[in-house]
Amino acid sequence: MNKVILMGRLTRDPEVRYTQTNNTLVASFSLAVNRRFQSQNGERQADFINIVAWSKTGEFCSKYFKKGQQVGIIGRIQTRNWDDDQGVKHYVTEVVAEEAYFADSKREGENAMGGSFEDTFGTTTPGSTGGDFDVSSDDDLPF
Repeated sequence: MNKVILMGRLTRDPEVRYTQTNNTLVASFSLAVNRRFQSQNGERQADFINIVAWSKTGEFCSKYFKKGQQVGIIGRIQTRNWDDDQGVKHYVTEVVAEEAYFADSKREGENAMGGSFEDTFGTTTPGSTGGDFDVSSDDDLPF
């Protein structure tokens, strides 16, 4: 089984390109993922992991993800290699994103996206009240 679940911060805005053969969108970016343990001198360490997102997932990432934002990625590890023009072999290991999520709190998301989650998507985060739901009195509540 090849399944990866990551949560980290974007080190740069997603970079978008299109394939030459069928013009498919590809978004690539890097996540800084904190390690669970600190080094011996007390500093936190992070791994910088390259992420590739194709088609609709890539479109979502390129449109809504920004540098510094905390996101969650579910995908798979992929390795590939190629020879460059000088005959040097290159190896790459990356995560192919199959699902992408916002992981910032609502307040953090406001700063990273320039507006609230509700303003951007017309909805609210779980646990908050929506625009059509008014709780002005406890009289009608069943508990």
